[in-house]
Amino acid sequence: MEWVVLISVLILTILSLLRVNVIIAIIAAAISAGLMSGLNIKEAVELLVSGMGGGANTALSYILLGAFAVTISYTGITSLLVTYLIRVLSGKKTMLLLVIAAVASLSQNVIPVHIAFIPILIPPLLPLFDKMRLDRRAVATALTFGLKAPYILIPAGFGLIFHETIVESMKQNGASITVNETVLAMLIPGSGMIVGLLIAIFITYRKDRVVNDELKEKTSKEETKAVTFNKQHVFTLIAVAGALTAQIITSNLIIGALTGLVLMFLFFVIPFHKADQVVSEGIGMMGTIAFVMLVASGFGKVLTETGSVEALVEVSSGFLNQNKALIAFILLLVGLIVTIGIGSSFGTIPILAALYVPICLAAGFSPLATAALIGTAGALGDAGSPASDSTLGPTSGLNADGRHHHIWDTVVPTFIHYNIPLFIFGWVAAIIL
Repeated sequence: MEWVVLISVLILTILSLLRVNVIIAIIAAAISAGLMSGLNIKEAVELLVSGMGGGANTALSYILLGAFAVTISYTGITSLLVTYLIRVLSGKKTMLLLVIAAVASLSQNVIPVHIAFIPILIPPLLPLFDKMRLDRRAVATALTFGLKAPYILIPAGFGLIFHETIVESMKQNGASITVNETVLAMLIPGSGMIVGLLIAIFITYRKDRVVNDELKEKTSKEETKAVTFNKQHVFTLIAVAGALTAQIITSNLIIGALTGLVLMFLFFVIPFHKADQVVSEGIGMMGTIAFVMLVASGFGKVLTETGSVEALVEVSSGFLNQNKALIAFILLLVGLIVTIGIGSSFGTIPILAALYVPICLAAGFSPLATAALIGTAGALGDAGSPASDSTLGPTSGLNADGRHHHIWDTVVPTFIHYNIPLFIFGWVAAIIL
């Protein structure tokens, strides 16, 4: 039972690396976990399906956001931004990547729209990336940094939810801590992500991307056409502001996206007869992410309901004695395995806290060190997981022209540049705090 999580996540990883569709890979891993836990194949599938409801809100949010992104792209307003970036940043690859990372960072705390900006901003920039010979893996790492590091480091927007989840989960399991203390606890692990970003931009992906002649020709044909600011663009900006306001007030992405869509049609920016087309294209853009999140939610339920996660933690902690360095390393390793499979940081924190807190209290870890372990282990599920929206989001934008592979161009680079330093810095934090 204790090896179910390890083997099922290994199945997921191997199938994904072999370029098997992520959804199929997750389903195979979930069924394997169910069978190894003593369920028959029917029971395993039923448990998987019953758990998919946990991701329904997120899935619907992404589909509606995709439709809203399509309506915005129809107006050509993104071409204005692309034209400006071409004029200001053409030839300045490092600056462009830092700007992308900064814009993505705003999506977590200042303007909490999460991945909604990616299908709006990134596809129009693809011709510019190719013209500059920019490695799209560098763009993927910049986007994932912005989707992940701010909520780890800053208790505002999604970051406040993340830190409050750590606080509440620890309190429920007998350890008291405040949000201000969790910020201190996550400062060291979060710094590891900054190091990873700098390595990716200035070292790993500094060289020009090789673009063949056929791709050059196709890119030249995709040059952004000149667009002048007009009345439609004014209404589009109002719709974007309305969507953002509704989302912030209600803390609900679905309501925000619906508000934006309704305003676009009310202002006649998009003709009403194109509503079906817009929704269809939105599903095409974000539908894969939505279904991956649904299936990943089901996989998470299979692992938790069968007791596989708890068994793995118990067997791992059973031979650790009082060696804090070894305990921290094993707990983070277990967290990495669990969260890579589930692909969610926020959703796995309550699960990990219930298992980690008793072990940490018995071993004499401080509340700060315990929070660092829980927060780091949870965050490991966002970068480097095939099922995480922090990797699926960048892929949805970068693969708009079919030239970016989710696993090899997003998941593997983000795992190397973020999960490895996050693991190391989180381990150090647990020892010294």
